Amino acid sequence: MSSLKKLANQTMWYGLSSIAARFINYLLTPYLTFKFSNAQYGEMSVVYAFIPFMNVIFTYGLETGYFRFSTKENKQTVFNTTAISMITSTVLLSILLIALQHPLSVLLQITEHPEYLSLSAAIIALDALSTIPFAKLRQDGRPQKFAFIKVGGIITNIISIYFFLSICPHWLQQNPNHWCGSFFKADWAVGYVLLANVIQSVFTLLFLSKEFFSVELKFDTKLWKEILLYSLPLIVAGFAGMINETFDRIMLGWWAPASSVEEAKGQVGIYSACYKLSILITLAVQAFRMGAEPFFFKQSTEKDAPKLYAKVMKFFIITLCIMFLTVVLYLDIWKQFIRNPQMWAGLKVVPILLLANMFLGIYYNLSVWYKLANKTIVGAWITVIGAGVTLIINFIFIPHFSYMACAWATFFCYGSMMVISFIWGQKHFPIPYVWKKLVAYMVIVVLLFFIQKALLLLTNNIWFEIATGTMLILFFLWFLFKIERKDAVFIQLKTLVSKKLGKG
Repeated sequence: MSSLKKLANQTMWYGLSSIAARFINYLLTPYLTFKFSNAQYGEMSVVYAFIPFMNVIFTYGLETGYFRFSTKENKQTVFNTTAISMITSTVLLSILLIALQHPLSVLLQITEHPEYLSLSAAIIALDALSTIPFAKLRQDGRPQKFAFIKVGGIITNIISIYFFLSICPHWLQQNPNHWCGSFFKADWAVGYVLLANVIQSVFTLLFLSKEFFSVELKFDTKLWKEILLYSLPLIVAGFAGMINETFDRIMLGWWAPASSVEEAKGQVGIYSACYKLSILITLAVQAFRMGAEPFFFKQSTEKDAPKLYAKVMKFFIITLCIMFLTVVLYLDIWKQFIRNPQMWAGLKVVPILLLANMFLGIYYNLSVWYKLANKTIVGAWITVIGAGVTLIINFIFIPHFSYMACAWATFFCYGSMMVISFIWGQKHFPIPYVWKKLVAYMVIVVLLFFIQKALLLLTNNIWFEIATGTMLILFFLWFLFKIERKDAVFIQLKTLVSKKLGKG
């Protein structure tokens, strides 16, 4: 139980920082969907679909390599070697990325603004330089500082965006000769979002300066080769993962059933805005990954580690199921975050994407087996299979079904990765997951969603939707306590709730 509490505590800090940062950033969705046209929002989404691809190349799995080797080698030596490697490669790759600015702008259909790629290169480089210092914070168990920097960075980003998109235009409207007129361009809205991101990345690196400059100029070549051998397969996995996570926006821009590039970008904008509504699941997955990866490595030497991993999986899936219901049963409330009603046409993708991201979270949980067994090539193969599913479904169906094809491609991609990892892992690294019960929980929450959909056919009333949604969530919580009442965690939770109610 102490190990679970430690994971919960670290995940809470990483989770709170991620949730706070992402939710604050999420509040940009109504602002940007109000400020931008569908096409502008789509253009921004395409650029932000490209950036994660480059992040994978720039970081080439060193973060996971750092976690793995710092548990069995001298921590400072591992830190020095990985940090020097990252700094050197970042400089070289940044030069190459800027040199390829023009052909990449053609590929991304942003030829009117190739300078967006220079800004993207700055974001990618600064984020890469922050990777190992952030990993050091996590490895050293300092989630509070991690949380402060993450939240501070996103607040800096939002202030910068508001300054460029609202304050500057207001000043110029009041006074056309204002000093900000020397740099402000009204048609460069997406550029200002990227520039704000650069400012955020600079802020982040500055607050990581203590960790960054703690690097000693001692490079262990033999250790570096071992870390690369372990980490490089993660590039394939990461690159394929980005195909699964973000490449559908780029493919949608290429193949959408649209009469013009502008209309295609509009469909990308609709899909990207509605994708934001799966935020609760993606936040939970991200928070879990932040806390779980170093935790799993540290617990790997314990005798009861497999049982602990199984218990972690159970409570992780229960959490995701509750979050799934919280979004889909109140979807007419969540949609208000999208301030452009034209984008509501894409709301039907939200339940599909929520389930897809639930599968992704389970896959990350399952991936512990091949990371601990030093078989990262397995993760690469599984993710490549998922990427193949994504590419095939999108290539065949986007021209006919637009962004609905993207949603179902994501669903089948992550679903296949989850199933393959489970079957493969149980053969090589058996973990006693109560998988039948967990599958039943996921099926039940989907059935509850369909029950509400059927009830809403009787009346399309927002208060009726809220009432039925609340009743169905309470039913699921009651059901969980009924089934899991003998679990030590639920007993403690029940005791805590009883005490709180008694005090009330």
